[in-house]
Amino acid sequence: MLTMGDTHRKNKPRRGGIQKHMGQSLVKNYIHLVFSTKHRAPLIHSPIEAELHAYLGGICNKLEYTVIKVGGYTDHIHILCMLSKKIALMKLLEELKSHSYKWIKTKGTGYENFYWQDGYGRQ
Repeated sequence: MLTMGDTHRKNKPRRGGIQKHMGQSLVKNYIHLVFSTKHRAPLIHSPIEAELHAYLGGICNKLEYTVIKVGGYTDHIHILCMLSKKIALMKLLEELKSHSYKWIKTKGTGYENFYWQDGYGRQ
């Protein structure tokens, strides 16, 4: 059984003892994002709700933020994902909001007053 201090590499002898190599580190940072419609307007309903969640998840995955779950309510979105090693969180939020805003405007006249609120929450 391996413990935290064990490595898969062979220990090489050196004068005065055994030389140990540091094992490879693995870090997974999860982030919970929350953002809402402007003035918390209840505009996210079926049939576009599931489609919007899938669209947002696709943007996250494209930017190497591995999605765990996308959900929300009529006036806000929750996204649980793993942080990307390459793309800044602010860039992700810009992409999510701008692309989904443009996408939702194509879904009919009922969304002509759809906007995302400035800002977001993260945990």
